[in-house]
Amino acid sequence: MQTVVVAFFISITAVLVLTPLVRGAAMRFGALDHALTSRKIHGRPVPRLGGVAIVVAFFLPIVALFFFDSGVGRLLWSQPQRALALILGGVAIAILGIYDDLKGTGARTKLAVQVLVATLMWWAGYRADTISTPFGTFDLGLLGFPITLLWIVGVTNAVNLIDGLDGLATGISLAATATIFWVSLNNQRPLMALFMACLGGALLGFLRYNFHPASIFMGDSGSLFVGFVLASTALETHEKSTTAVALLVPIVALGLPIGDTLLAMGRRALRGQPVFTSDRGHIHHRLMARGLSHRGTVLALYGIAVVLGGVAVALYHSDAEQTIAYVGALLAIAGMLLSTAGYVRFDQTRQLFTDRKNNLAMRSVVRAAGEELRRAQNPEEIWAVVLGVFREFHACCASLTVVVRNGTTRTFTFSWGFEEAPPDMLRVRFSLLGERPDEGRLEFGFSDGRRNMDRDTEIAIELLCEHVHAAVERIAAWADEETAEPRKLRHLRPKG
Repeated sequence: MQTVVVAFFISITAVLVLTPLVRGAAMRFGALDHALTSRKIHGRPVPRLGGVAIVVAFFLPIVALFFFDSGVGRLLWSQPQRALALILGGVAIAILGIYDDLKGTGARTKLAVQVLVATLMWWAGYRADTISTPFGTFDLGLLGFPITLLWIVGVTNAVNLIDGLDGLATGISLAATATIFWVSLNNQRPLMALFMACLGGALLGFLRYNFHPASIFMGDSGSLFVGFVLASTALETHEKSTTAVALLVPIVALGLPIGDTLLAMGRRALRGQPVFTSDRGHIHHRLMARGLSHRGTVLALYGIAVVLGGVAVALYHSDAEQTIAYVGALLAIAGMLLSTAGYVRFDQTRQLFTDRKNNLAMRSVVRAAGEELRRAQNPEEIWAVVLGVFREFHACCASLTVVVRNGTTRTFTFSWGFEEAPPDMLRVRFSLLGERPDEGRLEFGFSDGRRNMDRDTEIAIELLCEHVHAAVERIAAWADEETAEPRKLRHLRPKG
């Protein structure tokens, strides 16, 4: 226990020292979250590489224990497969997150890396082989492998998705960490307790800089890493547990990010949106729409996370009858919270079907544009595709800036309709690559009286931006000195 306490304080000290250094480096290298979309709450660029400090602070005491003689240190040597798997898997997930924060990466690449790492963890013994319920224990058999992958990948991304307000993912993860730490101690899993102590120290120290108003975000480098560590440790902690609902304990402890993710996927599927895109329907967006302040929303969700952690601990110590009572009460409270947050609105059923029809139509347009962009051979052809579809979004004018990097950096600018557009129209600008405005942009103007961009149209345009950026990357080798200067093509006209 003494080693665990020392590890906790080493982690918290390390992150307090490292975070300002990482923040300064992120600002110098331009690793900033620019809040270019409506789903973003902050109004200024904020460094987003805070996860680097969390990762280093987490691993520092663990690596040090390999070289010091202690009870927990000997555990690391006695279980090298599991210890090294968590270290190697954590490093791989952290590198994936850092690359995404700096350069951006697609959903398929993220998923592929996460599945490979989850497979490594399953091989190392982090498995969901059995499920204990009040009605008995069931051996999952061959289902254990896909369920393990689904758990690790799902929780990893759930923490990433709930990272939408200053300090939100950090505080919720800290509550889950404390819960799993408690269960680890009671379940005689000192190695898992060590991991949770290191993660808890890193999160607590980072919260000093991440709470509203945040001076740095954890970014994907932090949220993916934290989710991965929580998912893996929770699996190992529940294994061979004596509680009647072993796997239910980590599910409840992580109930807020898991529930928010499941609701988001279901909501997007119903509305005809891609299930892996971001929107403004997360629980924190809903609470703020109900009138809560930024800080008030975060504190309210902290409270819910702490309550869920308490319920998880109670479940660990409960018998079958108590478990059924706890779960029933939890479901009833969850239903009330969903109603309060505005998730249950039967009066909006007609509007839901209308939105679904419009979203599917816009996705069809973007899909067709993507097919055309795959055949584009130069920036002019990319612009021709944009001109062919921009009015499908009810825009009156458009412009495109393409940045081709091939040894030298060449910029191409195209525009249509802005000179004749009314001065009071709504202008919206989208980066072709996530939150990186220096990688090119697409701009639309709307003169139909709207004052804000609806998220459905925004998602469709973001998908179009992804296709445009992919086309730019494919034709980078086409650029030559004759096309090095920016230019506007006025002979291309929109269809219709």
